[in-house]
Amino acid sequence: MPKDVLYGKTLRKSFARYEEIQDMPNLLEIQKKSYKWFLETGLREVFRDTDAVTDYSGKLELSFVDYSMDEKPKYNEEECKARDATYAAPLKVSVRLRNLETEEIKEQEIFMGDFPLMTAGGTFIINGAERVIVSQIVRSPGVYYDKTTDRSMTSLYAATVIPYHGAWLEYETDANDVFYVRIDKNRKLPITWFLKAMGKYDANKPETWLSCTPDPIVGAVTNERIKEIFGEDERIVNTIDKDTTTSRDECLIEIYRKLRPGDPPTVESAESLLDGLFFDRRRYDISNVGRYKFNKKLALRSRIVGFELAMPVADERTGEIIADAGEVISREKAELIDAADVNDVYLNVDGKTVRVFSNGMVHLDNYVDFDPMELGIKEKVRGIVLKQLLEQYEGEALKAAIAENIDVLIPKHIVVDDMFASVNYLNCLAHGIGTKDDIDHLGNRR
Repeated sequence: MPKDVLYGKTLRKSFARYEEIQDMPNLLEIQKKSYKWFLETGLREVFRDTDAVTDYSGKLELSFVDYSMDEKPKYNEEECKARDATYAAPLKVSVRLRNLETEEIKEQEIFMGDFPLMTAGGTFIINGAERVIVSQIVRSPGVYYDKTTDRSMTSLYAATVIPYHGAWLEYETDANDVFYVRIDKNRKLPITWFLKAMGKYDANKPETWLSCTPDPIVGAVTNERIKEIFGEDERIVNTIDKDTTTSRDECLIEIYRKLRPGDPPTVESAESLLDGLFFDRRRYDISNVGRYKFNKKLALRSRIVGFELAMPVADERTGEIIADAGEVISREKAELIDAADVNDVYLNVDGKTVRVFSNGMVHLDNYVDFDPMELGIKEKVRGIVLKQLLEQYEGEALKAAIAENIDVLIPKHIVVDDMFASVNYLNCLAHGIGTKDDIDHLGNRR
């Protein structure tokens, strides 16, 4: 006997022997939710990430304040198809013009353009034709590792740091266990050049602050400090032996010659080039997805399970010993270490002591007495930046300071901590700590 079955709002006859286990899903829900999120949140993020525009004289500054859309489009869906028109609504943007000399401010709403609207069926009508947007699957921002062998069966290790947009970083080792880096697909450089060039503390640039060294404020990173940070790893030691540079300035000059052959190299131009490549939000962006994947990949939690501790692990805030030397770390213990915001441990691997450290991200709720969700913070924040704020503010002033510095606490671009931790991951991978990635896996695509 046929049964009456309701599919959405449609009543149909079903001749199936067995009843449906679950209801038919709404196949348009993903497209509709994605579009709704873009209208309400994504578009606002685009305007927020756009820095203020200044004129050539530097006297006037134009910034975006807010946006709005008319609720009713000029033509409905049927009229758009009949008139070969686009189903869209006017997008208006409130802008603020500021005179930097007189501090005079003017605000005005301007017409930005017609913004295409999604129909109830999840389609768009462009010039009278109904279209469906198909998402392109590309590599997701993050850091990805690989291990191969050459003809002599020597293990070679490689990693790629992929941003949402910006210059790629590619690490690789050769048959002699020398560690190299390629910046934006250029010629390879010794990794020590790159570490010394990027590892200089600047009080005005939080992205340069290092949490993987006990004293991040003293001077620049030298070959000796590189050994302190990464330990006596053979790849690092072999690279230092081949490194003929003796100062950070020499490294900057050599890097500039490789990236800009033919241009006269200076320390200032090299610093400006690297700052623009990695620390300028307009030119380098890893997006929210990239920040999540960076933090997940470089965290200790997923790397240290099953290994024996060479030194005890303690909670820095309370001094409590979480795990003793000689203890083999279980998954539960690794979770406790991560929850205590421990950012480095020492492991015994084949008779060697290997230092494993993360990119210095911590749980905000361990340090404040309010719910981070009140500020829209769902992920970890930079510990070294948070500690600076904790030293300067307290109470409501601290909460306001955290809200004001969200972009610094959760950077959308790469920071030096990410660079050093990603190099450490590759070194650890050679000791069997960590896992290589399949870039073609759909989990690494977006």
